[in-house]
Amino acid sequence: MEKKKRVLVVDDDRAILESLRGILESEGYYVETAETGHEAVGKFEVGLFDVALLDIKLPDMEGTEVLAMLHRRSPRMVKIMVTGYPSLENAVKSLKRGADTYIMKPVNPQRLLTVVEENLRNRREDESDTRIPEE
Repeated sequence: MEKKKRVLVVDDDRAILESLRGILESEGYYVETAETGHEAVGKFEVGLFDVALLDIKLPDMEGTEVLAMLHRRSPRMVKIMVTGYPSLENAVKSLKRGADTYIMKPVNPQRLLTVVEENLRNRREDESDTRIPEE
């Protein structure tokens, strides 16, 4: 049996945090939440995550700053930016700083699960492609 995937959800809106937690936990994910960038970085330092869902607008720093820090520490982790303020500039900045994808609020629960699953599957396929062939 595959172990539960660990997800870190970062958003300053408690209602959104609880909504995303409920959606992900109902599908068997282990979820931790953070309301600030500093809290997210602190949680990341004590445990590894398979996926991070990051809001672009946080009270203490930009979500793209948190993204860059997490990407440096764990480039293999799936990083998904979530925003209520879509713009080309945010999307480009997110992708340049290591985001795997970018989704808009309000988040459709089925779309969220599909995006998370597809990114985890792509990550597994990438990892299996990096094996050294036997001679």
